Amino acid sequence: MTSVIGANIKRLREERGWSQAHLAREVCRAARVQGDPVGRQEVSRWENGKRKPREWLPFIAAAFGVPVDEVMTPEAPAETPLPTLADFLPGGDPLSPLEVRPGRRIGMGDVGDLQRRVHGLRLADDVLAGGDLIRPALRDLRRAVSLYRESTYSGDVGDQLLCQIGELSQIAGWIASDAGQHDEAERIYRLGISAARQAEDHTLAGNIAGSLAYQFSNTGREAEGVTLAQAALHDAGPDAPAKARALYLDRVAWAHTKAGGTENGQRAMRALGEAGHSLSEVNPGTESPAYLYWVDAGELRVMESRVYTELHKPLRAVPLLREVLGGYDATHTREMALYLSWLAVALADANEPEEAAAVAGRVISISSDVASERTAERVRVILRRLGDYADVPEVAALLAEHQAA
Repeated sequence: MTSVIGANIKRLREERGWSQAHLAREVCRAARVQGDPVGRQEVSRWENGKRKPREWLPFIAAAFGVPVDEVMTPEAPAETPLPTLADFLPGGDPLSPLEVRPGRRIGMGDVGDLQRRVHGLRLADDVLAGGDLIRPALRDLRRAVSLYRESTYSGDVGDQLLCQIGELSQIAGWIASDAGQHDEAERIYRLGISAARQAEDHTLAGNIAGSLAYQFSNTGREAEGVTLAQAALHDAGPDAPAKARALYLDRVAWAHTKAGGTENGQRAMRALGEAGHSLSEVNPGTESPAYLYWVDAGELRVMESRVYTELHKPLRAVPLLREVLGGYDATHTREMALYLSWLAVALADANEPEEAAAVAGRVISISSDVASERTAERVRVILRRLGDYADVPEVAALLAEHQAA
């Protein structure tokens, strides 16, 4: 059971945005000791109540810049705080290095090898679906976690390895979600948030959290989607790189859209406006990370058109979707099918059932060989929406052919 001291150490550390490894270094610095007599695992034991800090208490307090009594005294009840990403970490410590590590010592070259594998998987996801990539994605993630837990390395190498585990978790979680394995995807995303936070990469943690929020919003957990999307935006802060902040705001907009209601719709539109503004800003010294290569004005238009579709504003959605689809890379089959699916729904909302049926036929045709649960679900959504026009010949023919879907 977590002790009062352990709870205070964790609270003070998280208030400062420090990882357990960062606190360990600060304690050693305050104690003016050489080497690493206190490491991340020791801090974890203190916080979990498995070991009392005893002689380290004065140095823990000095590291935080607070009196020793503040570390030892129970915290007074306070107002319910805003949710943070710390509320979405996995149970236990799945990234805890083994006490005795049987593996070899690794360096930045090994981290570079993993980085290239992560990037290759991300590029593959542009043209392949979750069902095609789930096995290699999970295999790579298991290997990366084993490498971190079983090998020996310097602190810098460990931090970079955690970042790559975070990036790999984001794309592996996205792949698992696309394959319809939502429980597995959630576990992976939570692991990634933990890795990114331990590496103190707040931009990456926000990206992973936004992906999990997106899944929540699309799988009947709309309230959780709003909470997590807002936590990702809040934790990253106003100085996040332009593309990252735009993406966080996009996730917030989608979460509010799926939550439904007039007020949420208004919040969604405000978030979209802020996303466009953020993308156009240039923050010196905050270059957007390479893994956000796909975030651009076109992607924001896609989200805007989808929000308009969900809010039943077809006169705004249809022109935007046509514009996006007119210049879209046809090799990205899954995304093409998804974007066309929103166009089909928007056309139905605009009382254009014949054209909606024609677009729906394209969606079904190009997604028939795509191993994606997301495209399969969108086909079901289209067919349900077109059921209102079952007396229109073009729609009737489509439903007769594909009703089993």
